[in-house]
This record gives sequence, C-alpha cells and structure tokens, in this order.
Amino acid sequence: MSGRPRVFVARVLPDEGLDPVRAACDADIWPDELPPPRDELLRRIAGCDGVLTLLTDRVDDAFLDAAGPQLRVVSNYAVGFDNVDVAACAARGVAVGNTPGVLTETTADLAWALLMAAARRLPEADRYVRDGRWKTWGPLLLLGPDVNGATIGIVGFGRIGQAVARRAQGFGMEILYHDLEPLPDAVTEPLGATYLPLEELLARSDFVSLHVNLSDVTRHLINATTLAWMKPTAVLVNTSRGPVVDQRALADALRKGVIWAAALDVTDPEPIPMDDPLVGLDNCLIVPHIASASRATRGKMAAMAAANLLAGVRGEPLPTPVTPPG
Repeated sequence: MSGRPRVFVARVLPDEGLDPVRAACDADIWPDELPPPRDELLRRIAGCDGVLTLLTDRVDDAFLDAAGPQLRVVSNYAVGFDNVDVAACAARGVAVGNTPGVLTETTADLAWALLMAAARRLPEADRYVRDGRWKTWGPLLLLGPDVNGATIGIVGFGRIGQAVARRAQGFGMEILYHDLEPLPDAVTEPLGATYLPLEELLARSDFVSLHVNLSDVTRHLINATTLAWMKPTAVLVNTSRGPVVDQRALADALRKGVIWAAALDVTDPEPIPMDDPLVGLDNCLIVPHIASASRATRGKMAAMAAANLLAGVRGEPLPTPVTPPG
C-alpha cells in the first residue's frame, strides 16, 4: 500500500491534467478512445478516493454505491454537469467540480464558425467542388443569407452568450437575447443587447444561437411549436446540449422549410445515429461536440479538472466547485 490517494480518470487527457494527477496519486487511467462501459466504470471506481469524469460518465446513486463511502470528489471535465447527480453527491459528502470560464471564448468561436458555415453553405460548397460539380461561376450558385447587419437572437445570455454577442457587434448585427429574466443594464448596454420574450425573439431573429444549461425547463425548448415561431429564412445554431432541441421536430422543420438551416455541435444522443433524419439533410451541419476543441482550452480544462480532483482527495475546498441545489 502506497498511502497515496487512489483515483480513476475516465479518459486520457492532455498532459496538463494527467501529469499532476500521476505525480500525486495512484491513478488508473482509462486508455481507450471510447468511454468505459458502464459495468467496467463501476468496477474500476470501487475503492477510489476520487474520480475524474467526462460528460459520457453518469454519476448517480449506483455510481456512488460502487465507489464506496471513502469517495471524496467527482471532478467533471466539462462546464456542464448534467451527467452528475449533484444532490446525491452532496448527500454523501462527495464534492463535485467542473471547469467553468476557461472555454467561454473557444465555444463562442465555434458557435460563430457554425453560424458562418451554415449561412454561407460552406459544407455544401466543399462537397460541390470535391464531387466534381463545379463547372463555372453562376449567379445563383449556393446563395445564402448575409450575416452582416442581420438580427441574432441569443437564448441564454451567460458568459458564452455574451461572448457571441461581442462577436456579433463586429458584424453590425442587431442583438436580441432571452434568459430567465432580463439582465442588468451594466451587462447588456455595452453589448447593445435587447431582452425579448422567447416567442418574439424567435420571430425577429435571422440567426438563433442556443447557450442554455440542460434542465427540465430547457429540455426540448426548441420544438415544433417554437420552430414555427421562427422565420423561414432563419438559421438555428446549437452549442449547448443536444436535448435542448427536439431533433425529430427540427428535421421536419428543415425538410418542410419552416426554417432554412441548422448547425449543431451537440446532438441527442451523441454520437448521432447515422439513420437519424438530420444526417441526410444538406441544410443541417453537424460536428462532433468540438466547441472546446482548441489545444490551449482543452489543456486548461485538464489542469482545472486535475486541480479539483487533487483538492478533493486532500479534503481541501475545490477551486471550481459545483454548488448543490437548494
């Protein structure tokens, strides 16, 4: 027995996270690209003092039972933590950490890249060239909407939503936002952002970008009813969580021209099945949950997750804790 804390890390992370964990702990690191199967995860965490999880790892009572009463911390390598039952952890004295703030700008960059790519039909244009269909310049070829001077509706106006708004200012866009309630003028006035109820925001926006946490309130927030409020020329961008959008309703809306296009970084489930109707639609751009996928950001996330894990196994306050509900 080494006397060092025992921890399980559910995936290979950048060295900024793994190096300090290896140095301080007896670390069992899952080596595969795919997440550990549920039964293997529960077996590997038995007796651990800390576990570093990803969004693909469900932390619930069964997880906590399998780990045992000595478990001190669950460190989630993500800003979101809808995979973690925070209340169940708190009831057992298990601290929960996440990695907020560090991926704000990187995620906003990706949201903007999706918006631009969908508007200017870049995936379609790339396929057009590679399929050998480019014969000449044409006045009606692959037309899309202008981004400059358009109206953007941002649903969820936290750090990432505000970062998207800053980018929209550079394109001279009218900026609308919706949140649980209007934010202070000190936040919104420098961004030129106007609060609207969701129905009015969707009706006025040329582009709608989603930046909400997943909850009972936001699950299928975008559905057949809310899609019908949008312009037939509108583009929907989702970099929040897949279940915020009812994908069946979105596929139907895209096929029927209820909205013009969608661009998704997240789906429900992930990965999206190849027989999902969205996959076959030219007006739906889908990328594999890469919003935070810059080298610098993923490294910073790993360092934060490691810091939470190490603080937790030492019985110290977590640098970035998740507050239990209530």
